[in-house]
Amino acid sequence: MRTSTVVLALLIALSASSVVLAADATDVDKELKLSPVQLKFDPKDRIAVARGSYLVNALGGCVGCHTMPTYEPGGDPFKGQDEKPNLKNLLAGGKCFGPFRSPNITPDANGHPGGLALADFVDSIRSGKIHMMEDGKKPAPNDIQKVMPWPEFRHMTDQDLGAIYAYLSAVPHAEPSNTKCPPPK
Repeated sequence: MRTSTVVLALLIALSASSVVLAADATDVDKELKLSPVQLKFDPKDRIAVARGSYLVNALGGCVGCHTMPTYEPGGDPFKGQDEKPNLKNLLAGGKCFGPFRSPNITPDANGHPGGLALADFVDSIRSGKIHMMEDGKKPAPNDIQKVMPWPEFRHMTDQDLGAIYAYLSAVPHAEPSNTKCPPPK
């Protein structure tokens, strides 16, 4: 009787863990479907890319600041229209915030989002430090991001920042539609 109780307990535990794994797989699929573009990634990174898709597309608001214009003509949900994201310039930056322009955070030729290695990406979010200027030159040592809400995002876990980086590495490269912002008045 004791053996059958242990076996029954193991079967219940295994079936419960299978349900959790099935739910996780469903969540991963849902998170990947949030991406408005076709992603390219190694299947071993599927869970990280999915988590990053969720953080970028559902929670972070990254597209709203890093895509110019955010929506296609006639596809702006703020105007009561069916949403049609601007896929041509998705995450390529170019939105002006006064004299500052949001940077392109799509992968460069080496596959690095915004031209940053993972360590520099994490450091930029944690400290606000600018690691590269748009013209490829080194920034001044005390330059910090003036518009990016890094003071809030810096509290994200290393795992979440790594997932965002994995997702941004998986999106297609795009070019910004806007390369200049008006000078300060």
